[in-house]
Amino acid sequence: MVTRRSFLAHAAPLALAPWVAGCGRTGSSSSQQASLEPGGARRPAFRHGVASGDPLPTAVVLWTRVSWVASADAATADVSVGAEPAVEWLLARDVALLDIAQQGEARARADADYTVKVDVQGLLPGATYYYQFRVGGVASPVGRTRTAPEGHVERLRVAVTSCACYPQGYFHAYRKIAERPDLDLVLYLGDYIYEYENRRFGDGEPLGRVPDPDREIISLDDYRRRHAQYKLDPDLQEVHRQHPAVVVWDDHEFADNAYSGGAYNHSPGAEGDWQERKAAAMRAYHEWMPIRSGLSPDALGRIYRVLPFGDLVDLIMLDTRVAGRDPLVEDTCHAAAIADPARSILGAEQEGWLFAELTRSRARGARFRFIGQQVALGQFLGDPPAAGCIGSRDKWSAYAASRARVLEHIRAGGIDNVVILTGDAHSSWGLDIARDPFDTSDYDPATGRGSLAVEIIVPGVTSPGVTDRELARASDERYLATHPHLVYANQYERGYALVDVTHERVRAEWYFVSSVREPAAGERLGAAAVSSSGQNHLTLPASLEAERPPADAAAPAPA
Repeated sequence: MVTRRSFLAHAAPLALAPWVAGCGRTGSSSSQQASLEPGGARRPAFRHGVASGDPLPTAVVLWTRVSWVASADAATADVSVGAEPAVEWLLARDVALLDIAQQGEARARADADYTVKVDVQGLLPGATYYYQFRVGGVASPVGRTRTAPEGHVERLRVAVTSCACYPQGYFHAYRKIAERPDLDLVLYLGDYIYEYENRRFGDGEPLGRVPDPDREIISLDDYRRRHAQYKLDPDLQEVHRQHPAVVVWDDHEFADNAYSGGAYNHSPGAEGDWQERKAAAMRAYHEWMPIRSGLSPDALGRIYRVLPFGDLVDLIMLDTRVAGRDPLVEDTCHAAAIADPARSILGAEQEGWLFAELTRSRARGARFRFIGQQVALGQFLGDPPAAGCIGSRDKWSAYAASRARVLEHIRAGGIDNVVILTGDAHSSWGLDIARDPFDTSDYDPATGRGSLAVEIIVPGVTSPGVTDRELARASDERYLATHPHLVYANQYERGYALVDVTHERVRAEWYFVSSVREPAAGERLGAAAVSSSGQNHLTLPASLEAERPPADAAAPAPA
């Protein structure tokens, strides 16, 4: 049996070493094979940090990965290099790991790329826990996680992120989120990794952030190496160490503009079968992310799910990318193709599931329904708007029948307090969702009459929108003047959003980092928007003053 005394006694002498190994900002190849080169002693290490995710009221997923690194002391190499070691884990109620709640062992398997996931059950709702892994006398950093609350819940605070392209810059937004101990979870809305080679979308060479491997990733080994490189980033490690995650993929976890049957950045003749590439990307994603995975390969493709947070929020996660999406329309002004009822962004199975979950959420009395998903549900006609056209063939507007069915289900079912949380756009927007926001008989922007939901679109962590500040500002002003349902627009700055919800209202705050190309950066609160319960209508508050409620202790820094 693993006791706290034996766990810490074996772990303490080397607890710092694996953390230091992963703290450089200039990521290099982190594949397991690279660390198994012959010669010299090797010891196990937790180079890629720790993470937790998919919190339920009585369960949470813990994650880590075992690597082997050079050791000056051959005596520390007491786990065979390349073996599938048993990894001890410990979950405690206190930051000092004295009050043990759960403990056990899990196997770091080669066929899972030596990653470890433990779905810890039997926990208390709404509780903060601290956890650690150990293997071969080496301990991981201490992580902090939190289960979902149940029953009556006064408040929930969620950071929302999207679009973190490694060569585009430093992940300062993740660091700023990590420094907020008052959050309940972090929501990652996709494009957690990018599939490109260097200079395809950003040049990482000046920053020491060249993608690994430096080619477009296609194979299982490629996707594993890219995930491994991202998780060497110290800012990404820290946000995972401090907060539980809820994740969903978008297209770049596969290939740009992916859909169920292919991708616009996939050439079958040169890059092989799409379904094989998609399966490889899914497998690597489930290995490397703190998500509650299915037990069979077929289950890995279904990533849409619901996480309840007491009587306050049901968090409904969608897959608008590869579960059932049809190919993009070729022309943003092709009205017949856009309106074709046979085309879907969700697929029939997921669409029916979404309708059932929305209805169930209302019936059970949850105050708000958050829908975490990838591409804008709101209507954007472009800058400048073109009559009879849509602004993008990649968003919900290009699947008009799908969008109309979702909104009609919300309207007909009397399902209010729906908040759409959206990534992908590399820009920040706040807007009302109406069937036709340009029809004054259907929607009134002054009162919110006709609005069925609100949408919060979050900026990229590093991925840029409009790269010229003045051009972005001018475009923002034109959008606000021509799109009556918009209350906020910022296409230039990068950062994250914070969503604070009580039974009375939802408040969204957009935070922006001062730079992604400098080694250090500050942040500022750029804007906020509020939707009162029952109104389904965003307004700008009179004051930007932000609140930081009391919080449990952060996970301690490595000794």
